[in-house]
Amino acid sequence: MGKYVVKLGGSVLADEMSIERAASWIKGLVEKGNKVVVVVSALKGVTDELLRSSQRLHPDAPPEMLDEILAMGERTSARLFTLALRRQGVDSVLVDPDSPHWPIITNNQHLDASPLLETCRQKVSEGLAKLVEEGRVPVVCGFVGLTVDGKITTMGRGGSDTTAVVLANCLDADEVILVKDVSGVYSTDPRKDAEAEVLEVLTADEVFRLSKGGSKVIHSKALLYLHPRGKIRIGSLDTLENSGTLILGSEIPRLNVVVDDTNITMVTIIGESMGEPSKIAAAVKSVEGAGGKLAAASVEEESLILYLRGDGEIVEKLHDYFVQNKLGKAVSHFPNLSVIKIYGAMLELVPGVVFKAVQPLATQGVNLFGVLTISSSVRIFVSTKDVEKAVNLIKKNLAEYMTQET
Repeated sequence: MGKYVVKLGGSVLADEMSIERAASWIKGLVEKGNKVVVVVSALKGVTDELLRSSQRLHPDAPPEMLDEILAMGERTSARLFTLALRRQGVDSVLVDPDSPHWPIITNNQHLDASPLLETCRQKVSEGLAKLVEEGRVPVVCGFVGLTVDGKITTMGRGGSDTTAVVLANCLDADEVILVKDVSGVYSTDPRKDAEAEVLEVLTADEVFRLSKGGSKVIHSKALLYLHPRGKIRIGSLDTLENSGTLILGSEIPRLNVVVDDTNITMVTIIGESMGEPSKIAAAVKSVEGAGGKLAAASVEEESLILYLRGDGEIVEKLHDYFVQNKLGKAVSHFPNLSVIKIYGAMLELVPGVVFKAVQPLATQGVNLFGVLTISSSVRIFVSTKDVEKAVNLIKKNLAEYMTQET
């Protein structure tokens, strides 16, 4: 027996037959003695149609009104699924924003709101947790929230996943089960590669990086609310019993600023068509052949910039290879650089983080030798003599988004 928060995606709730099938699956979970909370998305295609209709009627509709309209998809879905469970003899309770048990309180960012976790925790303890302890099955509208002053919000694409993870955190649930139309998280897009495999176990940090790179299995915002000891299981109704992907909680910092390396050399190779894959591959091969390590690279039409770990001892070999083979016209380098790494969840949630990081450097005379966005992080290259000053300036300007001073 366990305590589970089960989120049913829109693709699983396509029509009456699929709703009944999902309700039967939930009934089976309850009959095994488990305590269950159900979070539902809108029925398949409903949210998109509501948005299209709104835009046709009023292309510049205010976000507050759009939230009211878009929330109707989940509110309807929750009512239908509550009925389906009751028909199968499950003691289910509808929980929507009008309910006294409503648990999801968010900030005021309409159309992309974020839950206020501690406020949600208090609301859950006052209402939803009591329903669960009584053995009843709450059916909660996903995607939807209420501001502190009672206005409807929505949490953006993947918002129902966020609802489920927040509730699991607040309830100290054993697992979040995300029921989707896929068997789990794949090694690559199975629609494009027949050799794609379902991954059995991933950490939250690994999935966060995949989601930042375009994977749509789970929204990165949801992972921010996963307890470090929490678990998420992803699969379909057909596969969850025997397979699926298990995501293990791991700490994802709000925002962190660290010095990643203090011995970087920037090498610039100029020439024509430097963005050709063959020239990039030649540069990497040259660096590896000389025993060097590549920290980062930046490509333009007429230049290739390599950030190498070390003091530039392989620059001569790069020059000889590129110039003698007519792959480039000239090579220059700038040693004694450091790279500052900024990473964490707030990169996605706070607009203008890069500007907030580099703006104080410009005003305080710290020269930048490169700013690169790589995966879920930003790397800023400065002279090593300025690195301590630069880090302090960046931390000061980003202090409100950081969990702790590092």
